[in-house]
Amino acid sequence: MNGDHLKSIRRHLIDLLKGGNAHIKPEKVIPDFPERFRGTKVAKFPHTAWQLLEHLRIAQGDILEFSRNAKHESPPWPKGYWPKGAEPPDRHAWKKSSDQFFADLKAMEQLVANSSTDLLAKIPHGNGQTILREALVLADHNSYHLGQMEVLRKALEDE
Repeated sequence: MNGDHLKSIRRHLIDLLKGGNAHIKPEKVIPDFPERFRGTKVAKFPHTAWQLLEHLRIAQGDILEFSRNAKHESPPWPKGYWPKGAEPPDRHAWKKSSDQFFADLKAMEQLVANSSTDLLAKIPHGNGQTILREALVLADHNSYHLGQMEVLRKALEDE
């Protein structure tokens, strides 16, 4: 694969991570999610917005750290990937979680954009994973749960 192809793949991956095109952008969902609804459940919907945001933050942080740190230990599955409570524990928790989510997303974008990152090389401490695979998993996971958050917001506003 030549350098132009790799640059193109990096650009496409970054676009996918940022959202848009067929996926909702995180900045359209997370920062302005109505505060009054952040810990509210909807009938037959499994999670609150707070639980989704924390899950996004925790899972994304895990994927990022796995991708760049051989000493990283993932949280226990599934319990370690979800917050204990349905509501933010205090009035600053949403912003703190949101800020970390966006910082980790930016860090993954930078990892993908770095020309010294071999997107196709197996991650030495993994079982066959590559940075390409991890970026795709992250984009897919974020897209799914951000879509859930947007549907949840619409359902709560319609009640």
